[in-house]
Amino acid sequence: MSRSAADLIRLVSLLTARDIRLASAMHGGSAVSEPSALERALVEASEVLHRMQAPHALIGGLAVAVHSGLPRATLDVDLAVRSDIDRERVIEAFVQAGFTLRGRFAHSINLVHAGGEPVQLAFDAGFDVAVDRAQRFELAGADVCIVRREDLIALKERAAADPARRRSKALRDRADIELLRGDVPDQDEGW
Repeated sequence: MSRSAADLIRLVSLLTARDIRLASAMHGGSAVSEPSALERALVEASEVLHRMQAPHALIGGLAVAVHSGLPRATLDVDLAVRSDIDRERVIEAFVQAGFTLRGRFAHSINLVHAGGEPVQLAFDAGFDVAVDRAQRFELAGADVCIVRREDLIALKERAAADPARRRSKALRDRADIELLRGDVPDQDEGW
């Protein structure tokens, strides 16, 4: 097996284990192993926002994995932050916590966790209701907020319908919607 194939298998294994731990934590279980690097980035980003009293919630691929209970390949942490929160104050708090600022955009801030994991903070008034309705769960001893399943579906529908969205991302959003609605593989269905 080539090195790149071996690396891919290891990555899929890590993603699967991470998603199982996240889904278990959401439903009252606990992680039986150390949090992954991405989980640590999520926990530390959530802690920064909690200390600031900035309403926020997990969105994106990790949220899909948590709600569906199935692995969902993603390499970053996506958090929605209420749009009325002062972005400069957020940046300052994250930099003080050891994150590196990588970019500022119209509706987001891109950061990198000290461990190298990307963290994107989305500031969009269209996310505010979902942030306000967010659920909480414990992960690695920390309180993490996540958008509710129905709100995540609505956010994914909105993203998929955006004509400016890259086609591959819109298709991923549509697949996520179906997964969240219960279109999950049966372990006996085969290939």
